[in-house]
Amino acid sequence: MISRRRFGQAFAAGLAAASLAACSTTGTPAAAPSSPPDLRAGSGEHTSLGPVKQADAGVLTMAYHEFGPATGQPVVLLHGWPYDPYSYVDVAPILAAAGYRVIVPYLRGYGPTAFKSAETVRNGQQTAVALDVIALLDALKIDKAVFGGYDWGGRTVDIIAALWPQRCKAIVAVSGYIVTNLTANLQPLAPQAELGWWYQYYFATERGRAGYTANRHDFNKLIWKTASPAWHFDDATYDRSAAAFDNPDHVAIVIHNYRWRLSLAPGEPQYEAYEEKLAAGATIGVPSITIGSDFDGAAKDGQAYRAKFTGKYEHRIFDGIGHNVPQEAPRPFAQAIVDADRM
Repeated sequence: MISRRRFGQAFAAGLAAASLAACSTTGTPAAAPSSPPDLRAGSGEHTSLGPVKQADAGVLTMAYHEFGPATGQPVVLLHGWPYDPYSYVDVAPILAAAGYRVIVPYLRGYGPTAFKSAETVRNGQQTAVALDVIALLDALKIDKAVFGGYDWGGRTVDIIAALWPQRCKAIVAVSGYIVTNLTANLQPLAPQAELGWWYQYYFATERGRAGYTANRHDFNKLIWKTASPAWHFDDATYDRSAAAFDNPDHVAIVIHNYRWRLSLAPGEPQYEAYEEKLAAGATIGVPSITIGSDFDGAAKDGQAYRAKFTGKYEHRIFDGIGHNVPQEAPRPFAQAIVDADRM
């Protein structure tokens, strides 16, 4: 889950509701506004991601799924915690049918993705995850892609766009600019906001590590329900994703990620220069669409991070949708990818 409830502005493009018709001179009442679009349409249509592929990506053998023609414009879709590539099980076929080459990887610590060496630090810090994706692009000989993501995936998309803009044609970022700032994370929040961080404080303890190790299936299902209270997923949907949490490095990566965010665990020296650039306030100049959902509460208008996007920009709000935006609202998410590509 992301660390703060943010988000912003208006739902746009072809998803806007029709305006009221003007009153006629005969006194005929104005027509009622059309019903808002069904953002959940298409969710659950597919139940398989197809075969798993593998690529030599830096310190990882990175697993991924691929859709669409090999000659299509590459689109890379990144999942969050506690989710997996099934977040895009309905999005990827839509984009493939539109001619895109869609790559959906398993991040470090998920599914069949594996570290090449037992000696590599099981590091979950944000720039380590971003460099994994850059290494995957290199392995697949993709110079530039459209990126989409939410949660850890959204943060990774932001980082790639900020630090390696030459690799980004455009981005779609749920929750907008969610790059971790370690100094800011040391500051206390209002009590209600602190309540939302309960799992991070739990993970800061050894009891939390043991509890997550023993109970990750039920723990993550609770997070799904809490983060998306209006998404009535069934057990089969959850279990397809939960299989990715059985990765032998999953607990170590998750625990390190959240401890690092609270400055309770160190990062690694090779990532320090990248972290310093982000801490200095790196902005994003590539064409960008940000998406707000109910998960972000009152902050979903996106004003808190608007200034971080300095290029072509649009913000959309998906009312009634929770945290797992692409799986809950696949068609409007896919449309955002297409629209960002055309900006």
